[in-house]
Amino acid sequence: MSAALKTTALDATAQAFLTRYAGLRARLPGSHDARDAAATRLRASGLPGPREEAWRFTHLRPITEFTFLEPLTPIEDCPRLLARLPEIDAPRLVFVDGRYRPDLSTPPEGIAVRVGGPAGEAVLAGEKLVDLNTMLGEDGAEIVVADGVDAGTLVLASLATDRDARHGAFHPRHAVSLGKGAKLTLIDVALGEGVYLNNSVLAIRVAEHAHLTHLRMQLESIRAFSFATLFADIAEGGEYDSFTLTIGARLSRNEVHANLSGPNAIAHLNAARMLRGQQHGDFTSIIRHIAPNCQSNQTVKTVLDNAARGVFQGKIEVARGAQKTDGYQMNQALLLSHDAEMNSKPQLEIYADDVKCSHGATVGEIDAEQLFYLRSRGVAHEEARAMLIRAFLAEAINGISHEAGRAAMETCLDAWWGADAA
Repeated sequence: MSAALKTTALDATAQAFLTRYAGLRARLPGSHDARDAAATRLRASGLPGPREEAWRFTHLRPITEFTFLEPLTPIEDCPRLLARLPEIDAPRLVFVDGRYRPDLSTPPEGIAVRVGGPAGEAVLAGEKLVDLNTMLGEDGAEIVVADGVDAGTLVLASLATDRDARHGAFHPRHAVSLGKGAKLTLIDVALGEGVYLNNSVLAIRVAEHAHLTHLRMQLESIRAFSFATLFADIAEGGEYDSFTLTIGARLSRNEVHANLSGPNAIAHLNAARMLRGQQHGDFTSIIRHIAPNCQSNQTVKTVLDNAARGVFQGKIEVARGAQKTDGYQMNQALLLSHDAEMNSKPQLEIYADDVKCSHGATVGEIDAEQLFYLRSRGVAHEEARAMLIRAFLAEAINGISHEAGRAAMETCLDAWWGADAA
């Protein structure tokens, strides 16, 4: 199909969302100024298309096959999805089809939480999927941890149901703000059933010397579309330590914008992805070193089977005054099939002269000699393959310091292998 035809289909999908907004506008919560501005931009520029460099490897054409509708009434119950949530002993905030469910939630003590509308200010205006979220978002959690408070662990769960095969579209917008010296571990889980579109936005503010650990598990339905845009601003001496596990969704994109805005700020943006069949997974990151003496570290590991396709786009930007920057970026992919494909585009954009920055990318198959060694020691072929794949991912998974979170990640990986992934 030509780029022109793809663009036409995307234009029709964008128009469907705009029409939906016109019908829902009167009942959407909050001020309509930001929504109207986002709608104006979306009407002028449409959804991301294949001619845009940032979307060069990820086409949204599959979403044009469906008409997505925002659910007008809440679902009564979703026991199967609740049963699939990781077993983590911590307070939780549960959203079903994009809406907060107090009856399924156990709010944390000592943390300020506000729900009932899109959380925080609109960020990254002009990013097309963010504009779509701003235009149609109905709910979200605003989580605030006061200065000096160690808030422990909080689970943020997003469940999607695809009731009556209506193909819902959800646009939650969450915000997390840590005060000076505060600490929080946020375990962010997304899962669902059927065909739906989950287009979330998360805005994070880490104040001076605060520490946020963010573990995200994308376990969406294999037929779903998942787009997550994250903006993190880390102040002086603050640390944002994140890990994303991607297993679900027919088409997914995890996009991270991290600003190291204060001296000695630290950001870790690590990830592991397990994709098979016709899945397409995109991990895109832009790390901006704005202040001096900051550190960023990124390792993304991808395992692709069958005809799955992976994308990694990572960019480190170093501003003119950001001397003593230490930036590291590595993308590694393991192809289990000759039909699998990996597209990698690491980038450095440096305007300071006293920095240490490096990036790298490797794409390959399972080492035949290592496989032969295990087979010669009596290990069955499929078990040997699984052992080598686990070893490939071990560096990333073992770096998770939160024990319950790491155990939950490992359980998800076991389920992937249990579904005849090896």
